[in-house]
Amino acid sequence: MSPVTGSPSPPVAEETPRGRGPGPRAAAVLVFGSSAAVLVVEIVALRLLAPYLGLTLETSTTVIGIALTAIAFGSWLGGRVADQVDPRRLIGPSLGVSGVVVAFTPAVLRTTAEWAPAMLLLIASLTILVPGALLSAVTPIVTKLRLTSLAETGTVVGRLSGVGTVGAIAGTVLTGFVLVSRLPVSGILIGLGALLVAGSALVEWRTRRWSGTPALALVVVAGGLATAVAPGGCDAETRYHCARVVADPDRDGGRTLVLDGLRHSYVDIDDPAFLEFTYVRALAAVVDAAFPEGEPLAAHHLGGGGLTFPRYLAATRPGTRSLVSEIDSGVVRIDREQLGPGPEAGVDVRVEDGRLGLRRLDAGSRDLVVGDAFGGVSVPWHLTTVEAMTDVRRVLDEDGLYVANLIDHGGLAFARAEAATLREVFEHVALAGDPADIGLDPTAAPEGGNLVVLASGRPVDLRATQEALDARRTGWKVVTGGDLTSWIGDARPLTDDYAPVDQLLQPRSSRGGR
Repeated sequence: MSPVTGSPSPPVAEETPRGRGPGPRAAAVLVFGSSAAVLVVEIVALRLLAPYLGLTLETSTTVIGIALTAIAFGSWLGGRVADQVDPRRLIGPSLGVSGVVVAFTPAVLRTTAEWAPAMLLLIASLTILVPGALLSAVTPIVTKLRLTSLAETGTVVGRLSGVGTVGAIAGTVLTGFVLVSRLPVSGILIGLGALLVAGSALVEWRTRRWSGTPALALVVVAGGLATAVAPGGCDAETRYHCARVVADPDRDGGRTLVLDGLRHSYVDIDDPAFLEFTYVRALAAVVDAAFPEGEPLAAHHLGGGGLTFPRYLAATRPGTRSLVSEIDSGVVRIDREQLGPGPEAGVDVRVEDGRLGLRRLDAGSRDLVVGDAFGGVSVPWHLTTVEAMTDVRRVLDEDGLYVANLIDHGGLAFARAEAATLREVFEHVALAGDPADIGLDPTAAPEGGNLVVLASGRPVDLRATQEALDARRTGWKVVTGGDLTSWIGDARPLTDDYAPVDQLLQPRSSRGGR
């Protein structure tokens, strides 16, 4: 009680650390920037890991889980340390050390993936945990400095919490919509590292403590130089892939499009009818057996890659109109600049999601739909469901054909589920693949890889299809009817409500390797 009035005593101001703490605006900038940086690191880490672990649900879940762990641990640790040490001494080092780790992340991850892949997940976790925790510690540290009166506790904590959330949103939007589409992943992280070290220098100058900042700046520069010589670089970093075009030393016109370290497409720019990969020869065999020789087709392709099959149809079936839905504008640019074809080839490429592309097509407008959308070691699950296949069936005419490349390994759980899915929609379904993989060679265990599934409203001419597969020297066989039913077993059809494709797929992939 007040000795004069007898009223309650006013809140007592806490002892403020000696020296200047950040003002309201500076505090907001620190919290906003550090929170935004955490989300930039999280999203870009997914891009860095995709070539080695795949852009799967498991990869995304792992990265998000690690980032949330870093945020929780950093917030707890930052608050605890700020109660024991002068908070002014913590902000600069937190920003500077984070910047160094972030700048070195591309070189460290790519080198680890090349020379010590078993350590990749551990190293990746550390490159997210360390900067994430240090940056998340900034908010409680700044909050401690701003809490000068108990009467303002709720206001200060609420304001800075809100600023941190807005910063996280800004970092997410900026990375997803701007940075990734305009800058290489390594450039984003090195630039972010430099900004964090610059922020560290500014904070140290404001608190008159410069020690260590020049050294941190030199380390960031070293990180940039290391990234330039680290293995696993790309000719181009697109929105979805690390892309390279590799010339075939044995064939003058041969080019291989490599996406995320996997051979995605092979194109002979001088001879579009030349097909290198076994599964593409199987696609050609199935289509050639289903339609009269040389007859032009109206085709739609889900996934473009190097446009190998649209080029083949244009060369062998003059007058064919191929519409391609390719989600990656960077891959489309590579096709036009290095692989072709031009508009005169009858190939129209739209940068769009394949499922949305299907919805834009008129009913009965296509003779052929080709499914070959694939990225890294994952399959776009929304292109595998009953609902998606119903849309495919809608756009096909009465005698139309759907043919798709399936990739699976181990027990082939995904391929079996997809075959079961097609049987829910089409009257006639068949499967082509290595005899061991499709159950025709009981003495050999399935190895997996590529298979080709075909579906139609009309009966499949198995004899003509098998003859075409033999003529293409695929070594594959084709099954349907009871044999296919036995092979599918108890596999459950995939739907928009239930499509655990990432769990059904085995972790290995060798696109085009057979």
